[in-house]
Amino acid sequence: MTTTPTPTVTLRQPLAADGTFLPDELLNQVRERFLHVDTCPFSGKRVFFENAGGSLTLESVVTRSAEVAGIPDNEHRDNPASHAVSQIVSSGRDDLATFFGASGGVIFGGETGTECLFRVIRAAALAAEAGGSILASSVEHPATYDATAQWARRTGRDWIEVPFDVATGRVTAALYADCVRPDTRIATILHTSPVTGMSMDVAEIARTIRAVAPECMIIVDGIQHAPHGFLAVDDYGVDAYVVSPYKAYCRFNNGYTWLSDRMSVVDHDRLSGKPADAWELGSRDPSALAGVSEMVNYLAWLGGHFTDDSSRRACLVAAGQAMRAHERALVHRLLFGDADLPGLCSYPRLHLIGPEDSPYREGVVSFAVEEIEAKHVVAELGARGIRVHARSDDVFSGNILRPLGLRAVTRVSLAHYNSAVEVDACLAALAEVLPRA
Repeated sequence: MTTTPTPTVTLRQPLAADGTFLPDELLNQVRERFLHVDTCPFSGKRVFFENAGGSLTLESVVTRSAEVAGIPDNEHRDNPASHAVSQIVSSGRDDLATFFGASGGVIFGGETGTECLFRVIRAAALAAEAGGSILASSVEHPATYDATAQWARRTGRDWIEVPFDVATGRVTAALYADCVRPDTRIATILHTSPVTGMSMDVAEIARTIRAVAPECMIIVDGIQHAPHGFLAVDDYGVDAYVVSPYKAYCRFNNGYTWLSDRMSVVDHDRLSGKPADAWELGSRDPSALAGVSEMVNYLAWLGGHFTDDSSRRACLVAAGQAMRAHERALVHRLLFGDADLPGLCSYPRLHLIGPEDSPYREGVVSFAVEEIEAKHVVAELGARGIRVHARSDDVFSGNILRPLGLRAVTRVSLAHYNSAVEVDACLAALAEVLPRA
């Protein structure tokens, strides 16, 4: 598995601080590549602003993965079909390495991203030197927050919770510095929160941890970040990074994990005759990896509109930068509206998670409205053809909402295939639902 380091990509067009919309013609081409972009097969026309729960799916992913799923042959047989399947799997792994920005290490697939995180944290906890502490942040998804707490208890270690800054909706390296100890064996980092919408500086946090505990195993949940920019695991200085492709334009099936060379050989579940860095149990689903290749093909196509560098990796970086700029422009319009439509920030009884001008927001705007339940806002928007979601004080979001003093929030989550017209439709609907006085 080899890929080139993250290139420095100069976009053909400069990006404004508050974002730059994709050109209309290109956005139309983008939207044509996705299934159900403006229509639900069950309810009809709608605007899809529930991307943090799972993105729209590329038509090419569905078509190609269905073709491959119909092949009855398995790998490691002496026949042309088996050889073809092996090539599909190999190409999928190479494309995953390009997507991760990984020049080394091991990539393996699991049932889901959550399952991958639990499995890696378990292996790290059982393999690490006895005693010490395990570190996690209260802003994290239960995939790491719960897994670290459980494996700290099961291995007799201290579990240390790093608080996040409730004013900004993110956790910083300085907050980790207050909690990390020389005996910290494992630490987890959330790259982007699906509740607050804020991204974290993974590389800076990792450097801060290693300055105190250089042998600490650092595991990153990148599931929410993956669809909002490019990944660069070579630059992060971590030991594991996990994504879920269904949040990045693929169908529901697998999660994928990148492991550093040292993490890949810790003692873990594997068949006894397999190499020390083998993590996959059983046969791979070649149709899933075929879908991943189609997703990378799409990103390379998109990025090719913004850079003259023809390398696959450079195109993915350019795509990530352009996607981020478009989403920032969408978020800016949602928050501030225009002369004809009030933005979210114009409602005095509305409480936004995080600063309205935060540069760390990635496609998610979560808010609460005084004396109006989030589920009511969701239902009213749904009745007007705007699909959003409520996050509540439950198993998935309670550890994040409780420090914020909130029982629930309405979440509007955007992606690069969404349009300014759709944001305006959402603002028009909100004007009918939310009180101005």
